[in-house]
Amino acid sequence: MLKLLAFVSLFASIAHAGEIITKEVSYPAGEITAKGFLAIPAKKGPHPGVLVVHEWWGANDYPRERAKKLAELGYTALAIDMYGEGQTTEHPKDAGGFASSVKKNQTEMIARFKAAMDFLKAQSATDNEHLAAIGYCFGGNVAMQMAYNGLEGLDGVASFHGALGLQKPVNPKKPTAKILVCNGADDSFISAKQIAKFKETMKEAEIDFQFHNYEGAIHGFTNKEADKYGKAHKLPLAYNAKADAASWKELQTFLAELFQEN
Repeated sequence: MLKLLAFVSLFASIAHAGEIITKEVSYPAGEITAKGFLAIPAKKGPHPGVLVVHEWWGANDYPRERAKKLAELGYTALAIDMYGEGQTTEHPKDAGGFASSVKKNQTEMIARFKAAMDFLKAQSATDNEHLAAIGYCFGGNVAMQMAYNGLEGLDGVASFHGALGLQKPVNPKKPTAKILVCNGADDSFISAKQIAKFKETMKEAEIDFQFHNYEGAIHGFTNKEADKYGKAHKLPLAYNAKADAASWKELQTFLAELFQEN
């Protein structure tokens, strides 16, 4: 009995927070063991499922907080781990290395994402017919890449201050997922040329997409820790409360319409 309790404590770590239930979870994903975070509405489901893909800093507290907010809205949310073992960093050099290692092998990137999607679908609280993904920075690009590849089972994806460059799909299928892009109009990492190229790519692939630019917002505008990272490493990062609120409202509308249609 003691061993069973220890196992549950280590791998389930269930905590009630208001009207949601949260769990630390572990699942195999491609070549790695992923350490994720599951947030479920306390109200009996099943509920539409939403994957949350972290920034290049890794699977830290930020995507977990967003997963909680999604659960409060009535979604079963999984903050996923694209690096393995829950690795995180606060240094941009290491973050860039982690992100590059994932993006250079698109087949493995898809395998890790799909494993997370399969894990979410396996939850009794998840409505397998209604799935979406959201991502921030690196994670926003990953989510859009999955939609661009035509990954089956995704109804839509949303990107917040995510990189816009997309790789040529491997084993592509016709994209069916809708895309919501929330971008900082003053983000120095995103040029007008990149925006134009992205929109051209979306139109060529016949993807239903929305693109929102928030004036005065720069990279990392949804994350309250962005100012800390920016100051520590002299990077153009900053939180913007107005853009954060506006983009979260856009996401709520996007998800509501997405799941109502499917």
